[in-house]
Amino acid sequence: MNVKIRQLLLPAVVPILLIMGAAFAQAPRPKSVPANSSAVSSRTHSFEGGEELVYVAEFSRLLIKKMDVADFRFSASRQEPLKAVDSGLSSNIREPYSLKLTADISSKGFFSKLFNLTFRERVESIVEPTSFTVQKTKRTDEQGKRVRISETTYDRGKLFWIERDPNNPARVPRTATVSFTGQVQDLLSAVYYLRIQPLEVGKSFEITLSDSGRVFQVPVRVVEKKRMKTVLGKVEAVRVDPQLHGPNGMVGGKGQFSIWLTNDNRRIPVKARIKLDYGTVDINLRKVVTPSARGALAKTTL
Repeated sequence: MNVKIRQLLLPAVVPILLIMGAAFAQAPRPKSVPANSSAVSSRTHSFEGGEELVYVAEFSRLLIKKMDVADFRFSASRQEPLKAVDSGLSSNIREPYSLKLTADISSKGFFSKLFNLTFRERVESIVEPTSFTVQKTKRTDEQGKRVRISETTYDRGKLFWIERDPNNPARVPRTATVSFTGQVQDLLSAVYYLRIQPLEVGKSFEITLSDSGRVFQVPVRVVEKKRMKTVLGKVEAVRVDPQLHGPNGMVGGKGQFSIWLTNDNRRIPVKARIKLDYGTVDINLRKVVTPSARGALAKTTL
C-alpha cells in the first residue's frame, strides 16, 4: 500500500474507530448486586445480567476489501450505587445499584503491522438506572506512545471534564465545565440508551451527547427494518442513523453512521457502518456470550 493511501486511510479511520470504541467493548465485571435483592425491578434491562458482545471492524476502499483494523468488546453489569441522584428527572434518592458499562477497542491484524500503528481506547461509564443518564465517564486513549486519561462527572446540570497526560505529570491538565439539561449520555451509554427505545420506523428523536468536555444535540432517525444474516442467524433488524457528522456535529466533514439492532426485546447491535469519502468501516458482531438459565455460559460464534 503506497504512501498516498496511507495518508488517506489514517486520518479517516483512526479517529472514527477511537470515537466508536466507546460504543463496543467488554471488561472484567464489577461487584454485582445479587439477583434476589431489591434492585431487581420491572425496569431491568436484558443486558444487565452479564451480556458480553465481541465485534470486529473492517475497512474497505476500492481494491482494499474488508481489511481487519480493530477488535471491539462490550459488557454491562450492576455495581454498588455511585451516589444519590439529582438529575432533575427523578427524586433525590439512593438507587439500589448503578449500571457499569465498559468498552475496549484495540488495533489488530494487517492494518496495525502495515502502518506500524497501535491504538487502544478504554471507556468506563456509570449510569443511573431509573433515568438512564450517565453519572461518570473514565476514558484512556493510547495511540502509540501517546497516552491521555480523562474523567467526566455529571451533577446538577453541569459536567466537569479533566484530561491528563500520565507520561508528563507536570503538564497542566485540560479542563472544561459545560451545562446541560435533562438526560445526558456519553458515547458508550448512548448505544445502550438506543437499546431501550421503541425505535419505530419513520420516527426521530434527539440524544444529548457528551464527549471530551463538549455537549452535542445528536438527531437520530429510525430508518428501516430488514432481514439480515448475522452471527445470530437471520434476524429482523432495525436501522438507526445517529447524525454524528457535519459542520456542527461531533465529527467534522461528510459521513454517515448507521447501527442495526435486533427487532426484539434484547435489541442487540449486530452491525454498524461508517461511510466516509475515504472508504467504509463495517463493525460486525462476531460473538455473543450470555449466562444461560443453568449458570453456564452460552456462546455463539461466527
